Amino acid sequence: MVTKLPKVDVVTIGVGWSAGIIAAELTKEGKKVVGLERGKERKTEDYFMAHDELRYAVRHEMMQDLSKETITFRNNDKMRSLPMRSYGSFLLGVGVGGSGAHWNGQNFRFLPYDFEMRTKTIEKYGVDKIPADMTIQDWGITYDEIEPYYDQYEKMAGISGEDNPLGGKRSNPFPTPAMKKTEAMRLFDDATKRMGYHPYVQPSANLSENYTNPDGISRAACQYCGFCERFGCEYGAKAEPGVTVLPVAKATGNFEIRPHSEVRRILYSNGKATGVLYTDLITGEEFEQPADVVVLSGYVFSNVRLLLLSGIGRPYDPTTGTGVIGKNYAYQIRKGRATGFFDDHKFNNFAGAGGLGMIIDDFNGDNFDHTDLDFIHGGMIILGQTGQRPIANNQVPSGTKSWGKDFKNASLKYTNASLTVSGEGASMAYKQHFLDLDPTYNDAFGDPLVRITFDFEEQDRQLTKFMATKCEAILKEMGADHVDVSGDLGPYNVAEYQSTHNTGGVIMGADPETSAVNNYSQMWDVENLFVVGASSFPQNAGYNPTGTVGALSYRAAEGILKYMEKGGSLI
Repeated sequence: MVTKLPKVDVVTIGVGWSAGIIAAELTKEGKKVVGLERGKERKTEDYFMAHDELRYAVRHEMMQDLSKETITFRNNDKMRSLPMRSYGSFLLGVGVGGSGAHWNGQNFRFLPYDFEMRTKTIEKYGVDKIPADMTIQDWGITYDEIEPYYDQYEKMAGISGEDNPLGGKRSNPFPTPAMKKTEAMRLFDDATKRMGYHPYVQPSANLSENYTNPDGISRAACQYCGFCERFGCEYGAKAEPGVTVLPVAKATGNFEIRPHSEVRRILYSNGKATGVLYTDLITGEEFEQPADVVVLSGYVFSNVRLLLLSGIGRPYDPTTGTGVIGKNYAYQIRKGRATGFFDDHKFNNFAGAGGLGMIIDDFNGDNFDHTDLDFIHGGMIILGQTGQRPIANNQVPSGTKSWGKDFKNASLKYTNASLTVSGEGASMAYKQHFLDLDPTYNDAFGDPLVRITFDFEEQDRQLTKFMATKCEAILKEMGADHVDVSGDLGPYNVAEYQSTHNTGGVIMGADPETSAVNNYSQMWDVENLFVVGASSFPQNAGYNPTGTVGALSYRAAEGILKYMEKGGSLI
């Protein structure tokens, strides 16, 4: 028996960054919004004195229960897909705030090149530079068009930073100054300047100073405790939905969060979404929540899966290249790196913040000449100091025995005397990389799981080698006595943690034939359904995705208000 509830203006599926931003903007305009979140409610007090690495970083307290729902994976369509039974390559957050509650706080604007990658690449290098099976697309929006929304998001979150010498133009300075430079960061800064590069302090959602945002939300500065990624912040210094946008939405009296609510289907009739069907995970009851506008604002896999389960949109067919739902799944290339060991230099590696570090973008986007290279794009090179915790960090130079007295001595010697410089490379979209529903494996409700088909390509291997050589050279210039380099990229392995930067599947574009949503995140096929998040990315850039998700969310909120006023397609 399904209980039909009173209709509301807007219902969001998930209550993370996208839903929080949209709820705050819409409720301020008097719209009634319900947020359905399958996880539990959260508050800052939950994290008081919760610096428990085993509980949060190793046992994944804040992540989705994989025994109830997971993904399945295969490298190609000739392989049998198998479920991910324990966390490895990426982490799937659950609960109010979503992944925004446990992220590091590394926050970026994509480069102007990223939004027009196909066009700009062809203009400079010719169409033959793009492999035949690579399906990169322009976004249907330019950097200049999205810049005001980046600015709005950064002011809300209090992003700390300084100008990127090679980045897009800014309409305003960062709302708070850059974070402190550690000794390791100063070494990187000096070394890369000597090499002719353009270093800058990483933009960070960890506040560098006390800050009050335009909505009147005040938060305290970061304490540099080093417990950011996979943890909640007890100070509220790390920008996350629960200490920024959700309080604004709640204060209007127009927003209701319903935790423990698993959305099973988007309801659809006569060309429009009519609401959602969800199950109360505490009581087992089923409810229909009607709404004038439905916002699908979950994680990448959830967005794609729910559209496919609901029969909305045209599923992607990798054989013909037709269809759009599940198309252009992409990841992040993070294997190109080097670690330097210093015999006579000590660093306080235990201290740090999730968004603390130094970066160069000299090898990101098209900031360098690719004419004689076997890849396009690139990535940022970063020395981060996120705070090395004792269980997961134990680096020793190559050639050291992996056990016994020698291992212990080397571990103690280099705990605060080793630094890693990493490349974070862009991930291109390919015809053979996609998401669909698994034909064999189901979740706890009996619904098919989402299936990933993905592998690293020659583009990724060449980019990884290139980035690794640059990282090695920087560490040698910094004075490292021994440098170990990681530059070989084997097949993609879902069991090894790499990043939680999954993108694509409900991609944005200017053409309904090749994209699922327009640049307001409005579905081409269903005018009152907005799909917001990194699922919109036609391919991934050489940065973390959250800042761009935030900007797209503000633009989506603007679009929803326009739609509710006038109706119809916004493009």
